[in-house]
Amino acid sequence: MISKSEALRIAHQDASKMYRDLSQYKVTAVLKEGNWQVDYELVVPEGAVMAGGGPHYLISGSSGEIVNRRFEQ
Repeated sequence: MISKSEALRIAHQDASKMYRDLSQYKVTAVLKEGNWQVDYELVVPEGAVMAGGGPHYLISGSSGEIVNRRFEQ
């Protein structure tokens, strides 16, 4: 079983290819049914008008393989 930090590293490495600056995202990782669900949610400062989303991953808990990825724009 891969660790939470390893799942986050895998997701971050992949997401960095599409999103240059990931610092504006809140990242969560939850173990569900043996796989890591890693979600990047855009943090919008109060009063700011911003639209968009971030990457979402399903990473195999046993192999670390990216099972599914989805990018919101």
